[in-house]
Amino acid sequence: MEETTNQEAPKMSQAEEEELELSHTDKLVGVFSEPGNTFAKMAKTGPKTTDWIIPILVVIVVAILSNIVMMSNPVIKLSIQEKQMAQFEKQMDEAVAKGQMTEAQKEEQLDTIRERMDQGMGTNIIFSVIGIVLFTFISFFVVSGVFYLFTKFALKGAGTYKEAMSAYGLPHYVIVIQVIVMVIAALVMNKFFSGLSVGEFMDADKSTITGFLLNKVDVFSIWFYSLVSIGYAKMFKSEDTGKYFALIFGIWIGFGLLMFLLAQALPFLKWFGF
Repeated sequence: MEETTNQEAPKMSQAEEEELELSHTDKLVGVFSEPGNTFAKMAKTGPKTTDWIIPILVVIVVAILSNIVMMSNPVIKLSIQEKQMAQFEKQMDEAVAKGQMTEAQKEEQLDTIRERMDQGMGTNIIFSVIGIVLFTFISFFVVSGVFYLFTKFALKGAGTYKEAMSAYGLPHYVIVIQVIVMVIAALVMNKFFSGLSVGEFMDADKSTITGFLLNKVDVFSIWFYSLVSIGYAKMFKSEDTGKYFALIFGIWIGFGLLMFLLAQALPFLKWFGF
């Protein structure tokens, strides 16, 4: 009897597949306790939409609630208004120096802006909620795409965009913790926080290179991008995690530096947090 020469590659048994298959709760715990093994198992069983959609939705809900909590605190609300007013005043001082408006016009406009802020807090919260939802989803798809293109073509990784979304999405549970800690710090210190970096606690001027660097020194951001690096390495079937760390952190810091330099040349970008 003729033997089969073309043997099929051995397949996992149903028991092995079930053993590898992780529930979302398993993945949530695993991304904190053993991220390497968790992402390795996810790579074998394939990406799931729930890997990224659930963390992103949780981030959105927590971000909206934190925004409402902080805006309900009169001291924090005042600190937010004062920061915004300081930016407006700085721009108007430059306009006065250039002769584009008088000092009296500046004061009149500042009074009008302050009055509108006081009257429009409810509307601002609504727009803030819409902004959080849109920005979170848009930034997720864009950043996932950027990381995917670099890992696919620069590192020759064997992965798909769906795997890239899973690798970038699951670590967002770190962002959830970051937001919660940020709200606690804000309530304890009666001060608005947009992050938990060293620069944020020192009120470092983000328009200076020192401020830019200090705002990158953030335990939660470093933790988040470390998990993303591990996720991409495992989901893209690579044994060399180091090059993924170099790539992910390089993009994070490099893009931030690029936007910092652009903001120096184009001041309006500072309104977008750059």
